[in-house]
Amino acid sequence: MLYHSLNNDTNLVTFEQAVLNGISSDGHLYVPKYIPKLDPIFFRKITSFSQFNIATSVIKPYIGNTIPNDVIYNIVKNTINFPLPLKNIHDNIYALELFHGPTLAFKDIGAKFMAECLSYFCKKIENKITVLVATSGDTGGAVARGFYNKIGIEVVILYPYNRISPLQEKQITSLGSNIFALEINGNFDDCQNMVKKAFLDNEIKKKYTITSANSINVARWLPQMFYYFFSYKEFLNKFDTFKLNFSVPSGNFGNICAGMLAEKMGLPVKVFIASTNINDTIPRFIKSGNYSPTSVKKTISNAMDISDPSNFPRILNFLYKKNINKLKKKLYSYKFTDKEVLNVIGKTWNKYKYVLDPHGAIGYLGIIKYLQNINNTSYTGIFLETAHPIKFIDNIPSSLRSTIFSKKETHKHNMLNLKNINKKISIKNNFNEFKDWLLNR
Repeated sequence: MLYHSLNNDTNLVTFEQAVLNGISSDGHLYVPKYIPKLDPIFFRKITSFSQFNIATSVIKPYIGNTIPNDVIYNIVKNTINFPLPLKNIHDNIYALELFHGPTLAFKDIGAKFMAECLSYFCKKIENKITVLVATSGDTGGAVARGFYNKIGIEVVILYPYNRISPLQEKQITSLGSNIFALEINGNFDDCQNMVKKAFLDNEIKKKYTITSANSINVARWLPQMFYYFFSYKEFLNKFDTFKLNFSVPSGNFGNICAGMLAEKMGLPVKVFIASTNINDTIPRFIKSGNYSPTSVKKTISNAMDISDPSNFPRILNFLYKKNINKLKKKLYSYKFTDKEVLNVIGKTWNKYKYVLDPHGAIGYLGIIKYLQNINNTSYTGIFLETAHPIKFIDNIPSSLRSTIFSKKETHKHNMLNLKNINKKISIKNNFNEFKDWLLNR
């Protein structure tokens, strides 16, 4: 498989080059040269395959011969080493729980997969690799844990001041070693723009072999397809045939973009719902056709506080060839307020004894709204629970905390094995200051 820039399909690179480069030389994201189609026999026999075999079959076409098959299989085994259960919340509504990994967030899969790939490439090229990553919350913790103490790799994480939860910040700042935490006096879009500028800066590129661990990197983006296929397998174990409806809490749109790529490979999906908080650039775009990011608004679902999602061009320009009408038939998008989120967290606990985190709550609201809008609540819907609620306990009303969080749950902090240290560097929202630190540290 070869890759090219979203803006130029003539300059082709391998999977290895795309991963090591992070983004193309013209500043745009990489996309595959083509979308491989899985054999219909694969879907007919999927219930007899292990998760490892499913994931390997899905990812192999994108890697090509840059990594040997036995290494790919081991990378997959090291990535999917925790459960990804589907839980029936009520009636025909299911939660796909993606928070049972080491940092209690769905990004553990993409971060671990990329760390394993980079470790292989690092040994191959015999050169130190510097990973730059911007985070709105969970990416930072997952990347820090996934890359911690990886030989030949250092990680620089940029996160926005006062816009991530205390536990998320601790996950980023308590490791040290090869992990550097930079607190930026701005929002996530500011952090992301700094990372993108660094990739185009000749002085930085001359000194470092740099890549990104955001979902802009194909090694972070692509493995998120795995759990969409796993969901299909689980439903086929219960039903003879099934078309899925996924509601995905969406910030930078890497997760939902991976799901939509899985559908293009042949996975039977009826619709996707991009559920957002009040940072509603995409809901407005789907409604009006006008793409107009605004200033980022702070919410209790902070990992989604993004106004200009990097991965949306992959959906519109690559997967749907800029055909907005076709996209609208497959992608719905709704926004929800903090008030709605807190209300549904309380209601879902009181009625079904299920604890939603603020991001999963938005996913739940999205699937409910879609089924109501099409006036067919008999359809089965899956929403992605992307982080453990305990990570956002400070955002849960105090009247609910003691009721819905048992002592066992609150001790999940301890399973993260976080040190009581705070290693961070504070930097102004200024690229030159960031560049100066990077070059002269």
